Amino acid sequence: MSFKKVVVAGGGVLGSQIAFQAAYCGFDVTIWLRSEGSIGRTQPKLDNLKKVYADTINLMDKPEGKTASVWAVGIADLDNFDKKECASKVNKAYKNIKLELDLAKAVEDADLVIESMAENVDEKIAFYKKLAKVLPEKTVVVTNSSTLLPSKFAKHTGRPNKFLSLHFANTIWKNNMTEVMAQPQTERVYFDQIMEFAKEIRMIPLPVNKEKSGYLLNSMLVPLLFSAMDLYVNGVSDPESIDKAWTLGTGSPKGPFRILDTVGLTTAYNIVLMYVKIPSFLAPYNFKGMAAMLKKYIDDGKLGMASGEGFYKYNKK
Repeated sequence: MSFKKVVVAGGGVLGSQIAFQAAYCGFDVTIWLRSEGSIGRTQPKLDNLKKVYADTINLMDKPEGKTASVWAVGIADLDNFDKKECASKVNKAYKNIKLELDLAKAVEDADLVIESMAENVDEKIAFYKKLAKVLPEKTVVVTNSSTLLPSKFAKHTGRPNKFLSLHFANTIWKNNMTEVMAQPQTERVYFDQIMEFAKEIRMIPLPVNKEKSGYLLNSMLVPLLFSAMDLYVNGVSDPESIDKAWTLGTGSPKGPFRILDTVGLTTAYNIVLMYVKIPSFLAPYNFKGMAAMLKKYIDDGKLGMASGEGFYKYNKK
């Protein structure tokens, strides 16, 4: 292993998934959280992931699971699948993930810190400044930001040569790809280490050779989501009809509003806020309308799939 101790800063949808997958693959994993309330929100996510992984492994042990198990390839080597061994790894991962509120204690002897916090520039900068004061010299730092460029934060980390982006797609155990993007000060050796780490946690690393807001995936996905929300806030149609236009017209499994619920409406809101100051006559979409719409959903507690309701209702387990 290129690294041993991994710290994930943030226990949201992706943070909890990254932590669980890394622990499943044998890494010593700690999730740093800002408050006791964050623990209360993160632990249920880990509980659910334990069940999801166990269900996936059970499915892979059946003939129908083997024939359609490409979606689970991130969990096990299908050619050498051992149900008992995989189940043991799930239980071990679940038990060994540590939740920590003290940042200095969390990153003590860390080899890698994966920042997976909300898409808020000021909050990320504040975190990096705090992190820089307590981080061991050896530690490599990556951001899981989905839209923000790593060069925006490099100087605040105190180690710009060891800082880059490692972006995951949601439900990483089946959508097992990562985008690895350096910034101008990143040394090649650390880029290569992160590419190797991604492979070690059974991801498929995709190199992004130039800094690009949105990387590969979100450069394509965000315009789709903006277009869908624009249709909704301008009264052209409703979320369900817009989703059907996309799924029935393209064969995609999810429409844009289902995707928004999966990603989380708070994340979507933070991304939209980056565009609301564009003058309306220059803006390609009704960003102010989108922000107001998303804020109402969030204020009503409709945060997406994780909360049980967003644009759609979900059964909370």
